[in-house]
Amino acid sequence: MNFQKEKTLVLIKPDAVQRSLIGEIISRFERVGLKIVGLKIFIPTEKQIKQQYAPSKEEIESLGRRSIEAQAKLGRQIKKFPYEQGMIIVNRLKKFMCSGPIVGMILEGNQAIEIAKKLIGTTEPLNSDVGTIRGDYTLDSYEMADADDRSVRNLIHRSASKQEAENEIKIWFKPEEIVNYKLISEKILYDVNLDGILE
Repeated sequence: MNFQKEKTLVLIKPDAVQRSLIGEIISRFERVGLKIVGLKIFIPTEKQIKQQYAPSKEEIESLGRRSIEAQAKLGRQIKKFPYEQGMIIVNRLKKFMCSGPIVGMILEGNQAIEIAKKLIGTTEPLNSDVGTIRGDYTLDSYEMADADDRSVRNLIHRSASKQEAENEIKIWFKPEEIVNYKLISEKILYDVNLDGILE
């Protein structure tokens, strides 16, 4: 298995774009050693958002169930069925994600999915650790988002698993938009013997 070739999708959401955080967010991934192999800015369509977050009834129910469980852990009770809660989230996401440009990127590197998760923080910014992107750059919460009947403004989306990354990359990128290249820094990150460093 080629560990350094694991890919994940990251979307920099409209709130981060509007707050001019694109460069800061990208630099976090680059500094840790992840390589950008796909990058573009665009306004998503509702169809893409539906493919991303709600490809099936089961996915919508799962989204709603996760939301209900997350709220319960915070001591908040949602009195809705999972599908109903899931549809509320999907409709809010459509409105939010289509409100302006987003930046899509594909990151590549060892454990790219888990590294991105660690750098980004938890879904609710209020509970994200200091040092994470969400913990450092936003103060939104589920409670405030629900009160305003909107999507939580948490700056960024990431793929949660290898299968999810594969599916999501296909939604946002054509195969020819993914670039295969080497970085000099990969010698330090992946070359077992550090051959070729000394002249």
